[in-house]
Amino acid sequence: MLENNFEQIYEKYRSMGDGQEEKNTQQVANGQEEIIAVRKNEDGDIIAFKTESGRELDYMTALDEAKAGKLAHVDVFHKYGRDIIRSEPDGVKENNLSNMDTF
Repeated sequence: MLENNFEQIYEKYRSMGDGQEEKNTQQVANGQEEIIAVRKNEDGDIIAFKTESGRELDYMTALDEAKAGKLAHVDVFHKYGRDIIRSEPDGVKENNLSNMDTF
């Protein structure tokens, strides 16, 4: 494959999502709840989550619900020797967990 084909193929891939960011961030599957606020400890670590229905979830409960697909717009991945919750990487800083309102 020619080197310039890599660039062309990548640009085609990127253009597939053009204009979709806002649309995708608004879609929530049935039964999923969105996180609207977080609680942080003195070190700034997120220790709890508040959902749109008003439920307050400790970190472990939120982790279990995220793994089960019950929370919208979050991912679970393994880092630091344990599973952690993070916002879906969608390029929108305002909906990152670390930037959300606190409760």
